[in-house]
Amino acid sequence: MSATTTPAASGPAFKDATRVLTSVLAPIEKRALVWLAHRMPARVNSDHLTGVALAAMAGAGLSFWLSSVWPPALVLVVVCLALNWFGDSLDGTLARVRRHQRPRYGFYVDHVVDAVGTLLLVGGMGLSGFMSPSVALMLLVAYFLLTIEVGLATHALGTFTISFFKVGPTELRILLSIGALALLAKPTATILGRELLLFDVGGVMAIAGLLATFGYSAARNTVALYRSEPIPTQGVSARRTAEAIRPTRR
Repeated sequence: MSATTTPAASGPAFKDATRVLTSVLAPIEKRALVWLAHRMPARVNSDHLTGVALAAMAGAGLSFWLSSVWPPALVLVVVCLALNWFGDSLDGTLARVRRHQRPRYGFYVDHVVDAVGTLLLVGGMGLSGFMSPSVALMLLVAYFLLTIEVGLATHALGTFTISFFKVGPTELRILLSIGALALLAKPTATILGRELLLFDVGGVMAIAGLLATFGYSAARNTVALYRSEPIPTQGVSARRTAEAIRPTRR
């Protein structure tokens, strides 16, 4: 669904944010989503697809948790991630193809659903035994930190950045799916002679990547905003202050 920066439907004039999606699979994904949108039954709308996305992410978290006692449930993780891609990626495309856009509603609901879904997914990973709870918690904090920064930049700059360094949500789902299947073969990795949980190693790498992306994006956006709103010179500032306090002649 489309991005927005205005919280109230009855508020000031609304201007939709510009979507920036430059991931590796974006061109192919866009064509596939438009193709699917044109073939969706009329009774299915974007809200249904958003519900599928949330249910699928909850299913992925539950499947991770279930894998602690039944490892084949890791295959269900992959299925749920595919369903999440279908619902989460197609809901906005369907709305745009049918010209049923609700940009404020869509942006808000999508981000709430993403936050809840990520909490359920990472929570399931932390309960699975394949990832330490402390690593899962740090991963969740790093993800939410970047999400908050993206939301603030959307409001302040009018640009909704969906991918960084050619990696977007679809690529992350694929990497997580590969990792889940790899757990079936060997849930550990040997680093410098130490046996570590495979998902702890991957989780730490993901945390580092998310924090580095947060730092890069925050610095870039801060510079852009500073350049667009520089500190006034002393002379200009003093003149404006004098004009502001000068009594109005009757």
